[in-house]
Amino acid sequence: MASSTAVPPSAANAPSLKGSGEDVSSRNGMEDSVHSFKAADLVIELSQTHKAKPDLTNLVFGTVFSDHMLTIEWTSNGGWQKPHIKPFGNLSLHPACSAMHYAVQLFEGMKAYRDADDKVRLFRPMLNMNRMANSAERACLPAFDRAELVECIRRLVQVDLEWVPKSDSASLYIRPTFLGTEPSLGVKKPSRALLYVILSPVGSYFSTGAKPVSLWADSKYIRAWRGGTGDCKMGGNYGASIYAQYEAVDYGCQQVLWLYGDDHQITEVGTMNMFLFWNNENGEEELATPPLDGIILPGITRQSILELTRKWGEFKVCERYLTMADLRCALKEGRVKEMFGSGTACVVSPVGRILYQGENLHIPCQDDFPQLASRLMKELTDIQYGRTQSDWSVLV
Repeated sequence: MASSTAVPPSAANAPSLKGSGEDVSSRNGMEDSVHSFKAADLVIELSQTHKAKPDLTNLVFGTVFSDHMLTIEWTSNGGWQKPHIKPFGNLSLHPACSAMHYAVQLFEGMKAYRDADDKVRLFRPMLNMNRMANSAERACLPAFDRAELVECIRRLVQVDLEWVPKSDSASLYIRPTFLGTEPSLGVKKPSRALLYVILSPVGSYFSTGAKPVSLWADSKYIRAWRGGTGDCKMGGNYGASIYAQYEAVDYGCQQVLWLYGDDHQITEVGTMNMFLFWNNENGEEELATPPLDGIILPGITRQSILELTRKWGEFKVCERYLTMADLRCALKEGRVKEMFGSGTACVVSPVGRILYQGENLHIPCQDDFPQLASRLMKELTDIQYGRTQSDWSVLV
């Protein structure tokens, strides 16, 4: 039997979100005022069995899960129910559940890191909550207090603290998920919803480790379009990309370089944001990434890279459109320095080769991990693992 106890969070151990440099307000500049669940009402049911921890050397992304999970239910009549931390287990869903039929669903991806002093940290969690709230609004799912969800997640990580790897090359992946559970086949705003969070210890995201990835660039498939949901972290965006991913593998590449429009604008790299470090058309040294125009997912790592490099002030940092013609021309003229993807799972992933219109475009990749990508990887992971003090890091 599992024990059930209502446990209020300790104020002394609560994450310091105010003054953390994060945007804790809603999109319209107002504080969250929705009738939301509260971390103070959290009910904890501890598992009486404990799974064996995995071997970190053979850890495959997203295949092993911790002992507990967080679940929070919502109904249009009763509002948000009390949050529960309970033993990890299967969900019970109505066969007509709207998440399964109409993809009324979204998720987030974040991590917990263990530092050298055995303290566990989250990286910029409020940015994930802001993005999740925007995705929920687009999916017609109910609003929630983002700071309260961060606190519930923090408590879940505390319960499964031993699942945070004792390694600076591994971490505990946190997957908040939000489902519409409307038990009918009508295409409509759901009257029921489920928000849950699961935890998974992870190592390197790519099977090749930190080596440069190869990309297949083709306009045959489109990841997102204006007026769509490319700027939201919805499952349908990812499920629809799998077919193209396998075609990329057939062409001898690891990932897809997503293109958009007749001019073949470069948008994203697989499931990552994309950066190009080059000398631009005006001869300026520039770090460029596509702008947030509704097609691009507003990545937390993307934002962090932009803020870090702008703070350095060493070269131009620009959000601008880039096309395959721009890239091809720059490569021929020797103006490309580096190209890399960024994301929570991989942090930074250099690009080594792009297959485009039957031609292999080789991207400079000195020593497998080029200079800027290597510097960004170090600075970001130093913050994540507590080696560098920063208000981007929130203690668990």
